[in-house]
Amino acid sequence: MIIKESAENYLEAILMLSEEKGYARGIEIANELSFTKASVSVAMKSFRSEGYIDVSPDGRITLTPKGMEIAEKIYARHKLIAKALIAIGVDEEVAHRDSCRIEHGISDESFEKIKAYLATKGIE
Repeated sequence: MIIKESAENYLEAILMLSEEKGYARGIEIANELSFTKASVSVAMKSFRSEGYIDVSPDGRITLTPKGMEIAEKIYARHKLIAKALIAIGVDEEVAHRDSCRIEHGISDESFEKIKAYLATKGIE
């Protein structure tokens, strides 16, 4: 499944907000990603038609199983890469910012090797 980095960021933000607040709405997504509410609205319409999200009548956005699969994969990468960077001495804020960039471009093979290596060091 090939999906663009921007779409991965949206889906990851929905997951993170849902875990943090119990729900996600367009305005929270816009604030999280520093996008305009109009841009988020356009993206959400596209995601809904592609089957990645559902939107309730009161505007709460939830991930479908298809959207959740992508969001969980990206978020797991983000968290592990950030932990690895922090473990080698990178400032936490910088580690999370850099992790956002790395999580999209890294191959499954490289990520799994990093994950296995970190597990041997007690970082999971």
